[in-house]
Amino acid sequence: MTARGRYLSLLALLAFAAFLLWSTLSSQRVECSVEVAFAGGHNSATASAASESDATREAQTAACGPLASGMNESIACGRTPPVSRHCRSL
Repeated sequence: MTARGRYLSLLALLAFAAFLLWSTLSSQRVECSVEVAFAGGHNSATASAASESDATREAQTAACGPLASGMNESIACGRTPPVSRHCRSL
């Protein structure tokens, strides 16, 4: 491969990586932090998403991970209202 071919390949790869980064970050419009109390424990997590409800749900899922063991507890923890929730626009 010639030097020009390597340069064009590298440029195309960088353009593709920049597009992926931009498309991923542009869809994240809201960031929410939640604190969950479940089964005698407390945990908090933060997540971002396109909408407030999606960000809240993802943060609660992340916060419930260490608190729940098994699918039944994960579902029960996910349905428990969070102790606190703070959201902000990005």
